[in-house]
Parts: sequence; C-alpha cells; structure tokens
Amino acid sequence: MTLARPASRRPVYFDCDTGIDDSLALAYLLASPEIDLVGVGTVSGNIDATQAARNTLDLLQLAGRGDVPVAVGAHDFLARRFTGGVPWIHGHNGVGDVTLPTAPRDPEAQDAADLLRALAHQHEGELSIVTVGPTTNIATALAREPGLPGLIRSVTTMGGAALVPGNISPVAEANIGNDPEAAVMLLDAAWNCTLVPLDVTLENQLFERDRQALLEAPSALVRALGAMLDVYFDYYVPLYGERSCALHDPMAAAIAVGGVEAVRAPAVEIVIDATDGPGRGQTICDLRGQRLGPVDRPGARHRIVLELASPLGPHLVERLLAFDGPEAAR
Repeated sequence: MTLARPASRRPVYFDCDTGIDDSLALAYLLASPEIDLVGVGTVSGNIDATQAARNTLDLLQLAGRGDVPVAVGAHDFLARRFTGGVPWIHGHNGVGDVTLPTAPRDPEAQDAADLLRALAHQHEGELSIVTVGPTTNIATALAREPGLPGLIRSVTTMGGAALVPGNISPVAEANIGNDPEAAVMLLDAAWNCTLVPLDVTLENQLFERDRQALLEAPSALVRALGAMLDVYFDYYVPLYGERSCALHDPMAAAIAVGGVEAVRAPAVEIVIDATDGPGRGQTICDLRGQRLGPVDRPGARHRIVLELASPLGPHLVERLLAFDGPEAAR
C-alpha cells in the first residue's frame, strides 16, 4: 500500500473509537494543512471497533477522502472483554444517532496493528501517532514489532487524569481505564509520548453558538458534526450547567499538529495502575515541585499537558469552518 503524499506534510496515523469527539478530531486532522492523514485504526471504546470503522469510512467519504485506509482493530481489551459502548454519551451508533451516507468502501483486510506497522515502515522516522481511544491497537503493534518505536516520529495520546478525578472511576479516565495494560505498554515503549489528560480537556469547551456555526458550514462533513453534537451537549449539561461539551479528542489532534501551544507540559515520570484494586486505570504522575512553573524531571520521557496558551474551541471552529471538501483536505 503506497499513497502519494505532498512532501511538505507530515504523515499521521490516527487510532480512535469513533464517537463524537473522535469525529471532531478526525475532521480537524483532515482540515489541517500541516499534516496528511495516511491511515486510521479503530478500537472498541465509545462504540465497538467494527462500528467505529464504519463511522470513520462514512466520515472520510463525506470529506472527500475515501483514499485513506481504515482498519478494524481490537474488539476486546488486553485483559478484559469489551462490554458495550456509551450510548448515553455518543448515541447508539457512536455518532449521535446521526445517519451518515454509507461509504462504498470496506475496511482494509489487515487489522489496525498491522496497518500501523506497515505505515511505520513506509514513512520510517516521519510517522506521528495520535491515539484518542484505548491504546489496545498500539500495544498489539508493539507486541508484534518491538522495534516499532524506532520508526515513529512522535506519539500523542488523549488519556489520563493527573490532578483531577477520573470519568469512569474516582481516579480513572476512560481511555486508560478501559485498557490499563495497554497503556502500560504504551508508556514502557522506547519512545516519548505526550499525554493529554482530563485536566486540560475538561477546561476547553464548544458551546451552542459553535454548534450552530457548524450546522451552517459549507462542508457536509462539518454540518454532520454539528448535528452529532446535539446528543453530546445534552450529556454535559449536568457537568457544565449548560449545553456544551468538553474537547477531549480534538485537543490531542491539535497538539499533535501544532495548532495549539501547551504552555504547561512538564516531562515527568508517569505510571499506570494496572492492578485490580480501586486504583485500576489511575494515571500517576510525579508532579512534585511544579508550583512555580513547569519543571522537567531528569530522565523523564513523557510529557503531561496541563495548560494551553489559548482556548482550543475558537481555533477548532475556525479550522473546521474553513474546511470545504476534498481540495481543503489535501
């Protein structure tokens, strides 16, 4: 599999459990002139991996990017079975119960882990990985090819909760909490990761005025995103006291692309609790000594994003509204 790519754009592999905020992140990547989306793998989380792949194919078709390969990844997690998605957050189909036109394509014959491995060799030293779901596919790829980190330029992961409560347990964020064993493998691998946790994603929102703007966009893809947000906004009313939503997955995409700047993202030791106790899925970050500003710990390889230079919402909306079909995506 070899796809033509403009030399000035950085190749990105996107691993997702395509729900509503994953869809926002996917559209952001497609609308970003800095990168070229060269492949997508899906994993169970918000919805099962097979439905996530169908959602992704349909969204890519709306964007005029039916050329992007999509591969189904892990249905179950490394140590536990997938027991169902979160329809009360993302709708029964993962995309807010919005009916998308069905793309004529099917997923690739290879699974997501092998797609990632193939792309890593094709774009050796250049490929960036962006993950916004459980990292089961990444762990599987690492198990199959331990030398994978040496082929990868960067890894950005939406996951974790450093100084705030979790969202599926008192301490665990969903992506890491669903498969902490995979997260351990991700962070133990010989590459540097940027972790984008709830600490910063919950502090950035889209609002009703933003949704209305998306509903009036020239792009069919962006209008579909606006329609999906109806369900997502309802879910967040008890948290924010108004119809809005957090920007979990789009933030990881924007940080990976360089569309937003992290002003507090220290390199610190990060450990994932993969035990079966009440701390399962906790992201334990050594944030001692950070009161006066970000301080990198000697020898630490992974960064945890805690603050942006400016809110993500306006930048995200501006970029999505500028997207107008396949020409803008290339």
